[in-house]
Amino acid sequence: MSSQFRAIFFLFAISVFLNTQAAKQTNFLFFLVDDMGWADIGANGSKFHETPHIDGLAASGMRFTQGYAACPVCSPTRASIMTGRHPVRVDITDWIPGQSNRAANKLLHPQDRDNLAHEEVTIAEELKQHGYQTFFAGKWHLGSEGHWPTDQGFDINIGGHHRGSPPGGYYAPWTNPALKSKNSGEYLTERLTEESVKFLEDRDTGKPFLLYLSYYNIHTPIQPYKKRIEHYSAKAAKQFKGKTPTQKEHEGNSRMRQDNAALASMVAAVDDSVGVLLSKLKELKLDQNTVVIFFSDNGGLSTLQGNRIGPGCNLPLRASKGWLYEGGVREPTLIRAPGITQPGSVSHKPMISMDFFPTMLELAGLPSRPKLHADGQSLVSQLKGNNSGERTLYWHYPHYHGSAWKPGASIREGDWKLIEFYHYDKFELYNLATDIGEQKNLAATNPKKAAELRAKLALWQKKMGAKMPVANPEYNPNAKPKPRKPNKKK
Repeated sequence: MSSQFRAIFFLFAISVFLNTQAAKQTNFLFFLVDDMGWADIGANGSKFHETPHIDGLAASGMRFTQGYAACPVCSPTRASIMTGRHPVRVDITDWIPGQSNRAANKLLHPQDRDNLAHEEVTIAEELKQHGYQTFFAGKWHLGSEGHWPTDQGFDINIGGHHRGSPPGGYYAPWTNPALKSKNSGEYLTERLTEESVKFLEDRDTGKPFLLYLSYYNIHTPIQPYKKRIEHYSAKAAKQFKGKTPTQKEHEGNSRMRQDNAALASMVAAVDDSVGVLLSKLKELKLDQNTVVIFFSDNGGLSTLQGNRIGPGCNLPLRASKGWLYEGGVREPTLIRAPGITQPGSVSHKPMISMDFFPTMLELAGLPSRPKLHADGQSLVSQLKGNNSGERTLYWHYPHYHGSAWKPGASIREGDWKLIEFYHYDKFELYNLATDIGEQKNLAATNPKKAAELRAKLALWQKKMGAKMPVANPEYNPNAKPKPRKPNKKK
């Protein structure tokens, strides 16, 4: 054998080996939906929305009945997914830029960061360090230019910038500074899906990948998906009679029926997209070594200030995006990990958004980084069917929100959940095992448990250095709000 032939044979063997190894490496496809409530998918009981592809994903992997966002609004939860750290720890506790302090508010809510600090290590940066290709498409909402996805570990950014809602709406021509429309009438979710498919087709096949598709759907503005709206309008007309029922929620009002055809069509757009991507994985023979995760950043928007109502309904859960009741923080949560999860499996053990970081590391066969993902726990044992052990989960949302929420915090331990309402100077206690809708406040009948949980919550806040609201010296309940200014200083 000539030396030249031996060299060629050696290079060929190395190439085959590397491609074989790449085929064995774990890829990740992460679907993150905006404002999708726990009850918005068929797998969790929706009778109005139709989500066959999402339901199919649930049937092929594990469905978590008690998957939680770290905050009832978007930016903090997004930061928690990226870092494996609690929003309090990364100092992003409100959506960016948040509501300014107002004289009409009894309390001054604290100032927090207006971006994800460069010092934080994201899951994209950690995976990239180990040879992963990293692709981001959609909503970012973790800082202005200089803090975009490509500044936080992603090789490619399609449409991620500082805004939380789609600038210019869902139909082209839009005004997204990180994504130019191709033609008039182009639909944003379809475009993000096309770009994601293109990444899969054009990727370096010798490297594993993280594809993070972060939908702007189903966030406001509620604009019907033209390909699906006719079906849902007809369905709503046939299924519902009379005005949408509503219910008071403190100083707000909640929608009490899932009957919004426009919103349902936007959910369908997400479902179509999920179907396209899952089919592409199968076509490219990537479905057996790609972990698929489906999650939402907070609950559906069903509650608004005054007599208005949100577009969605979270029943049987209470309240909405912005609230620390279950409707604001319990999310549709699905994970399919080939070789790990059993098809159609269900886990009733609580998990939270910080858990994705350490879970992905373990699934990728990479070392745990507990100093980074300080508040997350790997779900791999849970994915294998182990539901033993209890966790204590904490939420800290000391801000005012347009859903009529006032500053507060909450804790869940076992089946017990306590919510502190700082604005109202009260607390409520619920047992979620018997009262998923949080209708029966047990604080008065079980003062010992309430006191125990309040003490644990306060101790955690002190340990974490959580910023607390303080009395507003200029408080005037009749004051009219001034034009909004950013509430951030950093």
